[in-house]
Amino acid sequence: LNKTAPCVRLLNATHQIGCQSSISGDTGVIHVVEKEEDLNWVLADGPHPPYMILLDGNLFNRKVLMQLKGTSRVSGLAVSIAKPNPPQGFSPGLKCPNDGFGVYSKDYGPQYAHCNTTVWNPLGSGISYEDFDFPIFLLEDANETQVIKQCYQDHNVPRDGSGPEYPLCAMQLFSHMHAVTSTVTCMRRNSIQNTFSINPETVCDPLLDYNVWSTLQPINSSGKVDREKEVIIVATRVGISLILLCRKAIHVLFMCDLFFFLLQETFDYIGSSRMVYDMEKDKFPLRLDNIHSFVELNQVALRNGSVLWMHTDPVSWMNESVQTQVRNLLDILSDSSVGANVTLREVGYSQPLPPSSFQRFLRARHIPGVVLTDHQAAFQNRYYQSMYDTPENIRMQYPEGLSPEETLEYVTDTAKSLAEVATVVARALYRLAGGANNTSAIQADPKTVTRMLYGFLIKMNNSWFQSIIKPDLKGILGDVPQHYVAVSSPVNTTYLVQYVLANLTGTVVNLTKEECMNPDKAPNTEKELYDYAWVQGSLEPNSTTRVPYCVRSTVHLTKALSPAFELRQWGSTEYSTWTESRWKEIRARIFLVASKELEIITLVVGIAILVFSLLATHFINAKADVLFSIPRDPGAVAY
Repeated sequence: LNKTAPCVRLLNATHQIGCQSSISGDTGVIHVVEKEEDLNWVLADGPHPPYMILLDGNLFNRKVLMQLKGTSRVSGLAVSIAKPNPPQGFSPGLKCPNDGFGVYSKDYGPQYAHCNTTVWNPLGSGISYEDFDFPIFLLEDANETQVIKQCYQDHNVPRDGSGPEYPLCAMQLFSHMHAVTSTVTCMRRNSIQNTFSINPETVCDPLLDYNVWSTLQPINSSGKVDREKEVIIVATRVGISLILLCRKAIHVLFMCDLFFFLLQETFDYIGSSRMVYDMEKDKFPLRLDNIHSFVELNQVALRNGSVLWMHTDPVSWMNESVQTQVRNLLDILSDSSVGANVTLREVGYSQPLPPSSFQRFLRARHIPGVVLTDHQAAFQNRYYQSMYDTPENIRMQYPEGLSPEETLEYVTDTAKSLAEVATVVARALYRLAGGANNTSAIQADPKTVTRMLYGFLIKMNNSWFQSIIKPDLKGILGDVPQHYVAVSSPVNTTYLVQYVLANLTGTVVNLTKEECMNPDKAPNTEKELYDYAWVQGSLEPNSTTRVPYCVRSTVHLTKALSPAFELRQWGSTEYSTWTESRWKEIRARIFLVASKELEIITLVVGIAILVFSLLATHFINAKADVLFSIPRDPGAVAY
């Protein structure tokens, strides 16, 4: 089985979650479960435990998994994706995402802590945060799923109420994890290994990627911005691409705008907490004091009609100075939507902020800010953090028969809707930064949005992405975008956000390849202000040759590693402590297994043959001088 996605083990300061197999893999007889009644055979009636279950995606829920977790008759689980998506929705995340790591606590808005007033993800089952002692694999290829089902039909289907005859179709899953218990335990073991072992073996790694940030006006990335200078931060989690368009819509700004693309926010705000930490410790060009206001684009793709909701913090609202600035921010956003197909509404001051990166900035300082979402209270997204949160979920639809290039350029209704949101945000930013009130000329480009949606959500290996990346990075352009976090280098999505942002905000400069790759060798490059990239460029007409060029931009990467690991506070409750276990092998296979009786007979016969072989070898060795003596030559006569 080649196209599978395994459940792996993650750890935090107190728990381990996820799945693993035994060190030699787990094996079981396959049983297909397509309705809940089929579980009876696995849990009670089946005569050949343990079972490896092929589970229909519609039954992959907390109720079923908790039943399977409590029995020794199950050795593993292979899950097929439900087609179509489960109509009732499915979210393996928590009902209260990132609980305990946002701004609300017993010391700050205790009435809002732990989702006391608003349950943001009511469909959250929490199964992603359970610990299973058997392997779970997602089957991504429908053909492989059908092969397993056919093997089951041929060998394992019960006949007339009795168990099937041997040989039976079995499955083996390998996903043994090295780390156990918690991040505290595994990081301590790493430390001991690194201290005393000649060949240390790491058992877990901190979750790590890179935040992407850019400014409209260049700043010294290794220096410090003057305290008097103010910036407007526009932030989003990587995966929400529409904010890239704001820069295309703004021509002149009097206040520096800073764009953040924050990584790993799902895991207790790793990206934003690291950004705040770096600002506090003077490891970033900006200080928290430089922040004038904060605008965050959260979930915005599933608007109900034209409505977009503006969320603010009810606690900092009580501060008169902050209230005035927030009120101004809300008014400007509302005015900017006039004439656009977007209706901005205020949630009100009795509801807390939804899970958002802005909460980590508020933990450090009272900052005027707004979080824009498509939901007033509970999430509109019924597939939050699940494998069903796909392009189809945000209504991305294409006509049949389009070529890949035509699909890339086809402007979907989703792209038009997101471009409208980007237009409103761009107009508001222009006014917040000191621009004129007349912003009707600012308009985001739906064609750019549709290209990004296609590239980030459907097919990365497309002509546009090929043209804007470095030649040595072309290997990252796989067909399927990677949205899971890394533990070392940036994932391909991070690189692409960086180069898309550079393409949209940067400038083509007349430098040779050598000068572009080594700006110090060219005059007036101001390397401390700009980043330079030699990109592949587009194909020449009717040719396979590309026209490369040099792009100068203000796009930078900063490490998104939780401060807990820099401080060696592996049991921290202030910062995220998520780590991922290491493993040696992950694979799955199916095969036919014989009955226990036949296996015993085979073993006994094998032992008998071995004993007979040993005895025969001993006898032959003992009589070797007789059996293998050299006969005399009859012609030789002795006198």
